[in-house]
Amino acid sequence: MEKDLKYYAKIHSVESFGAVDGPGIRYVIFLQGCHLKCKYCHNRDTWDINGGEYKSVDEIFEKVKRYKNYIMPSGGVTVTGGEPLLQVKFLIEFFKRLKSEGISTCIDTSGMVEITDEIKELLRLTDLVLLDIKHIDDEKCKQLVGISNKKELEFAKYLSDNNIKIWIRQVLIPGYTDDEKDLLKLKEFINSLKTVEKVQILPYHSMGKYKWEKLGLKYELEDVRDATQEDVDRAKKIIGI
Repeated sequence: MEKDLKYYAKIHSVESFGAVDGPGIRYVIFLQGCHLKCKYCHNRDTWDINGGEYKSVDEIFEKVKRYKNYIMPSGGVTVTGGEPLLQVKFLIEFFKRLKSEGISTCIDTSGMVEITDEIKELLRLTDLVLLDIKHIDDEKCKQLVGISNKKELEFAKYLSDNNIKIWIRQVLIPGYTDDEKDLLKLKEFINSLKTVEKVQILPYHSMGKYKWEKLGLKYELEDVRDATQEDVDRAKKIIGI
């Protein structure tokens, strides 16, 4: 029997005491399924929507409530993936319940989706969006993740125009996302947004390579070195953060 997507989600995993996916202590839920093909993905096992397992909104919500005293008042719940916006019906129902308990809601997303009425409804229930800018250059973005960046840039503008708080994130990949011209272009775009509270430069690492190998897949960035703190400091200086 097919599950009602309003009340069930495909879950990859959960982390009950996350400290890097938004402010404070977060209950982090990793949803299954992603439509991007990021060459550097460290959660390659989340791509297949047929993976993971179905969990009901009741079950997930009850588990979150057990941790309410730990994540309140400065933390909350962050939903990531995979790409969480692929399961928008579930998220609307889930976030309505979280809001009824006064629990802060956060989505970690690429923003590479159509801004439908359902997405708009979900964003009205969202306190913070962690927006992963895959690449500010459209052609380089296509090469890196398989999709144009137009939707994610439009998504960022929608968040800004509708007064939704944003943390911008970019993975700094040597030879891919560290070109000075691209970083200056990223700076210009960020400065055009009104609701950006934080910009995070995340150093590329190859620790997720084993997941590709476990699935019998070729890791495409085999020859790319991990980003150093010096690389990150340089990028931050260019962007002005």
